[in-house]
Amino acid sequence: MRTRTLLLLAIGCGFVILAAGVVQLLRIAGQDEAPTAALVGEPTRVADMTITVETFDEVADVADVVVAIGGVDDPDGSDAFRLVVPGRALVPAGGTADACGATAVEPVVCHLSFDVGEVDGSARVLLYRRGDEQARWELDGP
Repeated sequence: MRTRTLLLLAIGCGFVILAAGVVQLLRIAGQDEAPTAALVGEPTRVADMTITVETFDEVADVADVVVAIGGVDDPDGSDAFRLVVPGRALVPAGGTADACGATAVEPVVCHLSFDVGEVDGSARVLLYRRGDEQARWELDGP
């Protein structure tokens, strides 16, 4: 190949890289900021549900979260809670008389219990997802 052809190819490649960079910059600029964590004790709206995380306590390898949840009649309304810990997400253990279950229009106070006996680290984040929306609460670990 001739030198002139190689120079034109290099300039063409440079323009393609520049165009790809501009496209990526526009994609990043159009993204929303990451949602902030909801506060414990403050009502938070997630789609058609209103949730208030009232307390969090961790004793004897059990993380207990007291929530008030309501907004719509749903037999599976409380199934979307997860406690995110280092390396995985835990589902509520249930089994107690005041465990969260079906939801109603009027908020009901209930308990979410998570087995954290095999969990390393102290980071605890409670997630609730309903439809395309989600909320998260950063909880204090042990």
